Amino acid sequence: MPVQYGAVMLLCTLVAYILDQLTKWWVVATMSEGQITPVLPPLLHWRFIRNPGAAFSIGTDYTWVFTIVMVVVAVAIVLQVRKIASWGWAVALGLVLGGALGNLTDRLFREPSFGQGHVVDFIALPNFAIFNIADSAVVSGVVLICILTLRGIGMDGTRGTDEPADAPGDDARPTGGERGDDDR
Repeated sequence: MPVQYGAVMLLCTLVAYILDQLTKWWVVATMSEGQITPVLPPLLHWRFIRNPGAAFSIGTDYTWVFTIVMVVVAVAIVLQVRKIASWGWAVALGLVLGGALGNLTDRLFREPSFGQGHVVDFIALPNFAIFNIADSAVVSGVVLICILTLRGIGMDGTRGTDEPADAPGDDARPTGGERGDDDR
C-alpha cells in the first residue's frame, strides 16, 4: 500500500473524530439536556439528547451490543488499510472509521457506565432522527462506498468490468481473414 492512501485515510479519520468530539464537548458545555436552539428554522435546530440506542433510538436496552459492533467495525477497517490503493476508498473508510471511533468514545466513557455510555446527539432536522457529526461521517462514508462499488472501483483502485476478458462468444467474431473474396 502506498503511504499516501493510508495518510489520507488517517487524515479523514482524525478530522471526523476531532470534529465529532469537539462539537459534543461544545454541546455538553453550553446546552442543557433537552434544550432546543433554532439555527435555520424550521430546517435546522440543535437539540441536545443523550441516545442509549442506535438511529431513531432503536435498541436502547442493548447499548453494550452497539459498543461491540463499533469495536468490530473499527478493527475490520484497520485490517483493510494495506489493501487500499484508491483515493475514494481511503476517504470513505477514513470517514466510517472516524465516525465509529467518535461514537465508540461516547459508549466507552460517557454516563451511565463504561461500555454502555449514551451518545451525545444534537443535530435536528424536521421529521428525522437527531444525530451528530460521527453519524454524518459514517453515513457519508457508506454512501461513498456504495458509489465506488456501483462504479466497479475496488479498494485496490482497479475497475471491475461488466464482462470477463475471455467471455463466451469472443471466438465467434469474424476477422478480416475469414471474409470471402465476394465481400470486397
